[in-house]
Amino acid sequence: MIKRVTTCVTAILIGLLLSRIAIADVILSSQASELKNRFRIDHMVDSVTLLIQREYGSAPVIVVQPDGSKWYASRHPESVKWMDGLTGDMITIENPMPGPWQLIGRVVEGSVIDKISKLSIDVDPIPQPLYQGERLKLTTRLIGDDEKVRLPGLDYLMSWTAKFISDNNPSDENFAAGSFMVGNYRDNGEKLDETPDDGVFTSKINLTQAWGGYTLQVDAKNAVLERQYSEAFTLSTRPINVEIVAPENAQAGRWDLHLTVDDNELLLSQTHIEAEIMGPAGMRLLESISDITEADSRFQLKPVNDFGSYRIKLTAVSTTKAGREIYLTLPELFFNFVKPPEPPPSKEELAAKAELQAKQAEDSAKQDAIFWLITINTVLLILGILILLFVRKRSNLKKALAATQARIDKESRQQEITMELDEIDLMMPEDFDDPKAGN
Repeated sequence: MIKRVTTCVTAILIGLLLSRIAIADVILSSQASELKNRFRIDHMVDSVTLLIQREYGSAPVIVVQPDGSKWYASRHPESVKWMDGLTGDMITIENPMPGPWQLIGRVVEGSVIDKISKLSIDVDPIPQPLYQGERLKLTTRLIGDDEKVRLPGLDYLMSWTAKFISDNNPSDENFAAGSFMVGNYRDNGEKLDETPDDGVFTSKINLTQAWGGYTLQVDAKNAVLERQYSEAFTLSTRPINVEIVAPENAQAGRWDLHLTVDDNELLLSQTHIEAEIMGPAGMRLLESISDITEADSRFQLKPVNDFGSYRIKLTAVSTTKAGREIYLTLPELFFNFVKPPEPPPSKEELAAKAELQAKQAEDSAKQDAIFWLITINTVLLILGILILLFVRKRSNLKKALAATQARIDKESRQQEITMELDEIDLMMPEDFDDPKAGN
């Protein structure tokens, strides 16, 4: 009886993300079907996973089954898991129909179809000892048949996250810290990742956490697949400690760094510290400490001149006794360069100061008296002018009223005389009998 095997068909389509590749005039017969986005699934396949690279920003592909029926990213059976991104699709099909399949869409030209048996993840183990504040470069890969799967745009289709889970040891600093996210893995050519889309995902993990026992949990998942990796480890305290030491003479402006290096963990000859001092008015100063010969030592910083607050950012590079190169970010340090207080004045200075204050008070009193004298006189003068104007205006108003009244009286008298004259009858009465007329 032929043993059935589970096969994942991975369509790795190599080409440019943003432009098409012209098809050559001569096409190899072995690649002819792939270039038409066609492939065959035989009857022994239980599960198929398709990794499809599309042109950037194009729509998801359409999957055509051997019987001619079509699947879309928004319409497909529940047994099909589909993850579509900006650059491609990841599709898992359970019990696929045997026969010729086809993809319709803006698939990057020049694709080659490979067959693999399974998908898994390969995660770099955490080195030990691992220290607080260490910059750690870890990588992980998607593996198919013991080979790295490389697909341009895979970074958009996969989500890699890193989580720390505390062991809850009462003697550790991280007791009862629980679980929390500390970073992720990316294949975008940024930060510690060397090359984008090379199939190697690089970590960006924050190790400024409480020391103690943890379990690292890496999850690689999307809508199609989910893989998990776990590993127990211990996060140790920093093997380098730096403290700021104030000068005995604060006016000198020179501070010291007290260095403590665990020579049981690190090689002193290969331990180097860099201090970046940032002060007022944008001042920046770099200090390097390379010649460390003792586990406990002091290093004098360059003098500062401007009064104000200062901050020191510290980084260290070293080599462990096991030969591992490490890069550490140390806690920041702060100090203040304060202007010294002035010495107390002498008796002569106090007497001179008191005399000066008395003279200033006397001058101020004189100036105040003159000010108020001028102000009062000015106010009185203005009031006198206003009163004079008011009296004059009142007198003129009375005269005008009297003249007006006299004119009115005169006109009224004249009108009365006119009316009296109008009442006098200058005509002879018609009924008057002349005595001579009777005769």
